[in-house]
Amino acid sequence: MIKHTIHTDIQHGLLDITGLVEKDVEQANVNSGICCVYCPHTTAAITVYSGVDPLGLLDINDTLKILVPTRADFHHQCDPPSDAAGHIKSSLIGPSMTFIIEDGKLVLGSSQNIYFFEFDGPRDRQFYIQITGV
Repeated sequence: MIKHTIHTDIQHGLLDITGLVEKDVEQANVNSGICCVYCPHTTAAITVYSGVDPLGLLDINDTLKILVPTRADFHHQCDPPSDAAGHIKSSLIGPSMTFIIEDGKLVLGSSQNIYFFEFDGPRDRQFYIQITGV
């Protein structure tokens, strides 16, 4: 298992981690297998989104803020409203994604990038990569 620590300098948004994941896959010397990317935080997530147009990241970010706005009437009692909204967003997007490795490379579509989605930053965050195969 590989652990990465990153600093999110944004309150809410996406950080491209594709290069880190690709480098780990390359260094694993696995010809054919699976790569799991996992986020252990309840106010962050892992997703795949188009990396072609950087302004597209604003679209998903803005849309998710509209779908789950920060508000004071959450039932959460232990967390501030921004944290409560982050928990819901994290649950909707999900904590992990699994990718295929073939010919020693991560299999991604031509416009797919892997993103760490921050919902309650800025913070120091971790994500883990587990690679298995032959």
